[in-house]
Amino acid sequence: MVMAPIPTAKSENGTAAAATVAPGAVAGAHPIAVKAENVNVFYGEKQALFDVSVDIPDRTVTAFIGPSGCGKSTFLRCINRMNDTIEGARVEGRITLDGNDIHDPSLDVVELRARVGMVFQKPNPFPKSIYENVSYGPRIHGLARNKAELDQIVESSLRKGALWEEVKDRLHEPGTGLSGGQQQRLCIARAIAVSPEVILMDEPCSALDPIATAKIEELIDELRQNYAIIIVTHSMQQAARVSQLTSFFHLGKLVESGTTDHIFTNPVDQRTQDYITGRFG
Repeated sequence: MVMAPIPTAKSENGTAAAATVAPGAVAGAHPIAVKAENVNVFYGEKQALFDVSVDIPDRTVTAFIGPSGCGKSTFLRCINRMNDTIEGARVEGRITLDGNDIHDPSLDVVELRARVGMVFQKPNPFPKSIYENVSYGPRIHGLARNKAELDQIVESSLRKGALWEEVKDRLHEPGTGLSGGQQQRLCIARAIAVSPEVILMDEPCSALDPIATAKIEELIDELRQNYAIIIVTHSMQQAARVSQLTSFFHLGKLVESGTTDHIFTNPVDQRTQDYITGRFG
């Protein structure tokens, strides 16, 4: 289904101001999972993000694109408060998950990071068995009452991570013994195991070969039936293949957001056009 272009406001100098994605912008009008309003991020005196506002719908893949250092990974880390772990980092503005402010003092950050899972650029399985990698989160969050329930969660998560058939006979072997692509799928299964609502992926395929990358992309397409997925990628081709919505960042600002088809074929801002056609980045 081809989506209609999303109207984009013009700033005073005639350039396009960032357009936020409207709740009904995606087929099926999925509800908004994550909403950011005027988010600014500082590392000490240096400002890394400027007034970022965007809506992230549920059951949709949203791609963040832009040149290195543009702020897309910084914004990704805001959504599960990973920036809290960086000394001197400060976040202003409002981010909500299902309408609840993620910076509410009453919110348990550990619970937030279970609801908003993260998959990093380099696969990082725990130095434990495959089984223990997946069961660790459900165990510490009390999601299983007994071993049978834990076994079921592990199997279900590995199936959702498209890894079960490859590892079902060696669950007690080290996760670090898997190939790079298998390790990344293990990390995705580990994130799924605690029943998140949102999955953040920070360049999840950059360390993988083309075959492993294709498997991860197929998996992302399957997972979006149940989760809101946000992927940071430097690959324009990957963003076009896996995402329904795309947001373009440049110099710490969200330049333009819209359906992926619209961003890649009819961008409003010249900077977006220049980036996707390879003039910079």
